Amino acid sequence: MSEPAMSSNRSYLLRAMYEWISDNGLTPYLLVDANAPAVRVPRGVVKDGRVVLNVAARAVTQLDLGREYVRFLARFGGVSQVVEVPMGALLAIYAQENGQGMMFPAEDGSAPPPIPETEPPPAKKGPSLRVVK
Repeated sequence: MSEPAMSSNRSYLLRAMYEWISDNGLTPYLLVDANAPAVRVPRGVVKDGRVVLNVAARAVTQLDLGREYVRFLARFGGVSQVVEVPMGALLAIYAQENGQGMMFPAEDGSAPPPIPETEPPPAKKGPSLRVVK
């Protein structure tokens, strides 16, 4: 007797990693294969066939980490746009601040691409006092 086929675990892992990154006060980023079928992102943000998307709660609205798609509204160049990413086009989720996260295997079984280097956010200066005479 054969075992029943199981659904993909990608959406479950994505939601767990999103929650873990967010709970640690970090910024979750998605690395997406922008050339995959049914990917809906502004073409102006695509670089080398990939796009990195900030999916932090403060950066997007109506975030839906569904079983088949990631969907949300985000502003690009001041214009609100719908973003849709099929689970198969999702390459990684990671924290912008330290790169910790998870790469997802390609749908065809090949090795996942490396995570692009992101610049750390500028250091925040604390309040300072100055003597005025």
